[in-house]
Amino acid sequence: MAEDIKVIVFKLGSEEYGIEVEKVQTIERMMPITRVPKTYSFIKGVINLRGVVIPVIDLRGRFGIEEADHTDQTRIIIVNVNAMEVGFIVDSANDVIDLNRDSIDTPPEVVGGIRAKYLDGVAKIGEERLLIMLNLNEVLNKGEIVQLESLEG
Repeated sequence: MAEDIKVIVFKLGSEEYGIEVEKVQTIERMMPITRVPKTYSFIKGVINLRGVVIPVIDLRGRFGIEEADHTDQTRIIIVNVNAMEVGFIVDSANDVIDLNRDSIDTPPEVVGGIRAKYLDGVAKIGEERLLIMLNLNEVLNKGEIVQLESLEG
């Protein structure tokens, strides 16, 4: 019998994505981001969160989705990837759900233009809803992690 996992649901455009709760440190409102020169365009800079310097990535830019203006709903999801804290800018994060691992299917090769390597799978929720599960280790590849580590205080 497959286990249930808790998943944070967030949106980029009209698509819903999920990250396992155990990988999420905190969800913050948008805050001032200090730009860092000579980084990938989707790395927006760093934030100072309670005395910790955390690199911030715009997931829209990371996935090649057209960037959008930030709103009152925009959030920064702080995750822990390979023992490093990183912030992801998302359009909104407003749901925590229980998901059975059996409901997560292998992702098709391309989902909404995002290459499948960034995905852990696609979960069916009810009849109409699909949730795209992120593979955090791939969202940040090794070269980018080296660059991000140099940003951390």
